[in-house]
Amino acid sequence: MFRKNGKKDPELFQNVSEGLRKLYRTKLFPLEDTYRFHDFHSPALEDADFDNKPMVLLVGQYSTGKTTFIRHLMEQDFPGMRIGPEPTTDSFIAVMHGEQEGVIPGNALVVDPKKPFRKLNAFGNAFLNRFMCAQMPNAVLESISIIDTPGILSGEKQRISRGYDFAAVLEWFAERVDRIILLFDAHKLDISDEFSEVIRALKNHEDKMRVVLNKADQISTQQLMRVYGALMWSLGKIINTPEVVRVYIGSFWAQPLLVPDNRKLFEAEEQDLFLDIQSLPRNAALRKLNDLIKRARLAKVQAYIISSLKKEMPAMFGKDAKKKELITNLSEIYHRIEKEHQISPGDFPNIAKMQELLNGQDFTKFPVLRPKLLEAVEDMLANDIAKLMILVRQEEADMPSQKVKGGAFEGTMNGPFGHGYGEGASEGIDEMEWVVGRDKPTYDEIFYTLSPINGKVSGAAAKKEMVKSKLPNTVLGKIWKLADVDKDGFLDDEEFALANHLIKVKLEGHELPGKLPEHLVPPSKRGLVDDDEEVA
Repeated sequence: MFRKNGKKDPELFQNVSEGLRKLYRTKLFPLEDTYRFHDFHSPALEDADFDNKPMVLLVGQYSTGKTTFIRHLMEQDFPGMRIGPEPTTDSFIAVMHGEQEGVIPGNALVVDPKKPFRKLNAFGNAFLNRFMCAQMPNAVLESISIIDTPGILSGEKQRISRGYDFAAVLEWFAERVDRIILLFDAHKLDISDEFSEVIRALKNHEDKMRVVLNKADQISTQQLMRVYGALMWSLGKIINTPEVVRVYIGSFWAQPLLVPDNRKLFEAEEQDLFLDIQSLPRNAALRKLNDLIKRARLAKVQAYIISSLKKEMPAMFGKDAKKKELITNLSEIYHRIEKEHQISPGDFPNIAKMQELLNGQDFTKFPVLRPKLLEAVEDMLANDIAKLMILVRQEEADMPSQKVKGGAFEGTMNGPFGHGYGEGASEGIDEMEWVVGRDKPTYDEIFYTLSPINGKVSGAAAKKEMVKSKLPNTVLGKIWKLADVDKDGFLDDEEFALANHLIKVKLEGHELPGKLPEHLVPPSKRGLVDDDEEVA
């Protein structure tokens, strides 16, 4: 189908994965292939890249608890797992779901078309001998896969002991995973040069990055504050973003806390991190769409750079001298392309890395600019992506409960050990007596000073008392709606006590419920509350 301006209508797709795959193959891949994108930036995407489960990449210096963190999430050992204070994990281990427990070595893994690792073949045997897949039946792995990495060493150990480009392998994974978790040990905060180099290699993926300050139960509250401040200062120098990266503080293993002072903080932080990980399956399609857009923008810039270099090359003599001159003056070419095509400076590849890669290329074999290839990508970004966004939202709406289950994620979901159980609005949830009744005599004294008529006070009278809490009107309005159970515009003594109880809940730092929980409904009003009604 064509529109009046001669352009094709956006493609129609059955699902997001199929749409992404088709758009990549028909519109983006031809541009990448023509302008040597795969030699300079990233290997071509394969079908498995569009179909695979969300992946979580764990990165950190040795003995920060990466492998223990995985075991904590799954509540199960995995094949090839080794834990110790010395650098124990010396391999990249992809922990994935499988019906049978076992290990697939790297060389076999990169020829399996169903796994998204085929392009890792480019890193050679030195890497493949240090890469494996641990398969096992586990409820957590039904929704996500986890990549365990070797601990980052310090000093010369890092450069000498690895026969492959460690930072480049991590960068390859970073492009394809949904979440990158950087682990730090509260006792060893010094970020080595090698770790700094690795974090810089993850540039452009800050949106996927989360930081975990692990083993925080082993130090006092005062020390923890100092350690947290030092970590934020160190990260600020390496991660060049205006936003502060999210840091989760805790002790991620199934052992008693050594210093239990900060237990509530650790529980809240763990809950936040678990919710973040649990959201990955639901947001996986959006992440793949976002990564494809980033890739398309870089491929466009690559096409402009390569064609500009080709255009500047002489037809006959002085080719080598001109090549050297162009590489030296690459920043000027960047600036010219930026102005000519209105491209953001942030879309351009790292100039030093680009200069290094260009040294080994024959500029005379570079292709000239082909507008049709660029137009196809522009059309994809302007029209097809918008159609896919609608499909992403539809898929999310159809699967609202799609989240990670099993393992540690189940332990705090329900029952008395659930996060926030018995606190705030949940206080008294499993008690026979009405929890508001404890303080009702105090609230009754105030109630009767407001001169109730027929056992009820008006909204105006209740407001005079409620505003003394200094809470904003928006919050007090929500409390009024929750407390006025029979919706008659007045509060009787039980409803007034309930309003004051909810004010206390809010002042203690807890969130108000969306609808009134059953255990907070006044005894005389039970049966009046509409289960589906929720306060905005």
